[in-house]
Amino acid sequence: MAGATSERRLSTAEERRDTVLRTALGAFAARGYYGTTTGEVAKSAGISQAYVYRLFPDKEALFLSVVEHCFARIRESLADGVAAAKGSSPEAVLYAMGDAYARLIADESTLLLVQMHAQCAAISDPAVREVVQRGYARMTEYVRGVSGGSDEQVQDFFAKGMLCHLVVAVGADAVDAPWAQTLSAGIRHY
Repeated sequence: MAGATSERRLSTAEERRDTVLRTALGAFAARGYYGTTTGEVAKSAGISQAYVYRLFPDKEALFLSVVEHCFARIRESLADGVAAAKGSSPEAVLYAMGDAYARLIADESTLLLVQMHAQCAAISDPAVREVVQRGYARMTEYVRGVSGGSDEQVQDFFAKGMLCHLVVAVGADAVDAPWAQTLSAGIRHY
């Protein structure tokens, strides 16, 4: 086809959907699932609330899309870690993925906040719980597959990730107290 380019152009609807997702990511990170309205997301995205509902049937669908986006972004980061690993042993690969994840949440703190809000909402909302379960299932199998780690090593990887969330959330790395030093020891964060 003459004049065809290899780049794919997003349609206006796809561009708006991406804009709404990015805007919603920030809104849900700041105020959580229950504290964020679609009206706030629409206003921040510069579109009408009715248009948000054309892209997403309701707030739950928007939040679930944001959570899935977070899992996809984390997966990309872990893949970057695998590529940067200084060896192929499970320990080397897991270490590199942990480092990539720590850098990601330092650079894109909204991802950490949305994960924490999603985990809290999952307690009482079955649809959120299902998306979070699916996300962790895929992530666990990815980590196991690329690292070759044992169940114990993979569990330890995720446990340290959750501890990293706590250390960052409460600022334990900046607290000069035995409890904070105990929790922060060996936890990478940037």
